[in-house]
Amino acid sequence: MKKQLLIVDGYNMIGSWPELVQLKNQNKLEDAREVLLQRLSNYAKYEDLEVIVVFDAQLVPGIQQTYKKYHLTVVFTKEEETADSYIERIAGEKNDRLTQVTVATSDLAEQWLVFSKGALRASAKELYKNVQKTERTIAVHATDIHFQDFRRNSPWNLEQLSKLSEKLDELSKKKD
Repeated sequence: MKKQLLIVDGYNMIGSWPELVQLKNQNKLEDAREVLLQRLSNYAKYEDLEVIVVFDAQLVPGIQQTYKKYHLTVVFTKEEETADSYIERIAGEKNDRLTQVTVATSDLAEQWLVFSKGALRASAKELYKNVQKTERTIAVHATDIHFQDFRRNSPWNLEQLSKLSEKLDELSKKKD
């Protein structure tokens, strides 16, 4: 099976996801980036994806860098390079027989360009819904795990439970 690589246009998501738009409108762009990275990290881990999140350097000039955070690769492009041009280049380089690239952006021109390079696309809304669905699944699994451990918190130890089970069997036989 092909390795799945998701390349995300970070500011495109921040401009589309409701809670991120709200943070951006409150001039909390750093907080919006942080929330995006945290949510994408959980999504990536659960769905077993490699994720690259790309931000335009034009909104944060002079900080071209690439680093790992929350098991994601975070890229701030060069000052003269847009996130779109970086994404186009990387999608073309990384999409091969062993890796299926999906680009998350709502920019239609960008979507057509990545299609031409053989990559798949997801709109900001589609990715948002996928992330929400995964978050709900994670919450259900966490609840299931909690209740699996619930028995372990019983005041009875295994020996006592075994004796109780034997006694129950004994009493059941007496009824018959």
